Amino acid sequence: MGTSRRAILPTDRNTTRATGIGTGLLLAGGGECELMVPVSTARATAEAQATRHAVNVGELVLGPTERAYLQQVIESGRLSYGPFTKKFESAFAERHGCQFGCFCCSGSAALQLAITALIEQRGWKPGDEVLVPSVTFVATVNVVLQAGLKPILVDVRPDTYTMDPDLIERAITPRTRCLMPVHLLGLPADMGPMVEIADKHRLAIIEDSCETMFAEYQGRPVGSFGDVACFSTYVAHFLVTGVGGLTTTNDPALARLIRSLMNHGRDGIYLSIDDDRRDASNFHEVVDRRFRFERVGFSYRCTEMEAAIGLAQLESCDSIIQARRDNAAEFSRRLADLSDVLQIPVALDDRDHAHMVYGLVVKSGPMKPLVHFLEDRGIETRDMLPLIHQPVYREWLGPEVGERFPVANRLWDRAFYIGCHQHLDDADRDHVVSVIHEYFGGATKH
Repeated sequence: MGTSRRAILPTDRNTTRATGIGTGLLLAGGGECELMVPVSTARATAEAQATRHAVNVGELVLGPTERAYLQQVIESGRLSYGPFTKKFESAFAERHGCQFGCFCCSGSAALQLAITALIEQRGWKPGDEVLVPSVTFVATVNVVLQAGLKPILVDVRPDTYTMDPDLIERAITPRTRCLMPVHLLGLPADMGPMVEIADKHRLAIIEDSCETMFAEYQGRPVGSFGDVACFSTYVAHFLVTGVGGLTTTNDPALARLIRSLMNHGRDGIYLSIDDDRRDASNFHEVVDRRFRFERVGFSYRCTEMEAAIGLAQLESCDSIIQARRDNAAEFSRRLADLSDVLQIPVALDDRDHAHMVYGLVVKSGPMKPLVHFLEDRGIETRDMLPLIHQPVYREWLGPEVGERFPVANRLWDRAFYIGCHQHLDDADRDHVVSVIHEYFGGATKH
């Protein structure tokens, strides 16, 4: 099983590290451990981790830049929308080929803002339809339902797990208004034919890119193909701010709508305290209109603290992505001898894979015995975004849903993922490869 690993993570005075995705959380910084969970829970977690090698789906490391930016926020006395948020939005949007970015409180909030803004801009009616893939996180479907629209599922490709373009047109009806492709696990969807279909049928495109950043399809970054794209900076994603999400767009009117909706539907003349400039020629007009609301909106703002962390990590995104790609490449090389029993992530010539996580599919039989084997040996897993058999959707999708979406049905009990994040070390990678080979009864490949 390899060398026993840290129960409380080693630290120095320049690094803060958090681990325990999905369980308790221990933060270690400045050479001392701060307990962020009840002492009994922390002690039990530490004792359990001391006896096994822990490989998490994701980890957070706050280094010198993150800590310096956070200190600047604290010293500024300003938590509301300010310079760190503005810089983060602008730099992130530019990196993804867009003019406008908006930082909100989650990827799900970003999706809800995007679809609500398009409803207002395009005049969509209740019951209009949005095409979404049959394999995705529930938020993709939920925001459509919450907006009063009708989600229409399209099955996915068996190699990429993204929406199959060959199945889209047969799902289009006179009430179809939008495609919502999902860039899954770090891999861009097949955007070329999707853009052609959307143009042909005059459909909007919302890119759900909550699991993919900094990847390109045919030389263009994700987030630059649709009317609007949505990203997440939640735990275990590429940029980790704790909570957070972003929208990107090249449509200035849509960008203004999204920012208004994020801030309760407020009049666009006043969206932050920076608009309170007494030397401005329109200062009295701002005063008169700053508490005017033009639409029913949300309270989906984030703070300068999250933006500071996000900006620091964005400045290191190239090294983050390269480390993830290197880890995934090593896993693929060392698991290639199990190709008769395991499907590993696909490599395609027309697009990059950023590898938010490392997806695996058991080719014969259910995944749960392997998942339990990995979890018992300290390797954290997650099901690969099961959707079609969720209890909440039974009435909507009906009893024969598996027959209508055969690829999603196959992935339902065979597909899962493990971590390939930038904080894995040699011992982590060796442990993962060793345990998977142990399960299948083979020798470890180096």
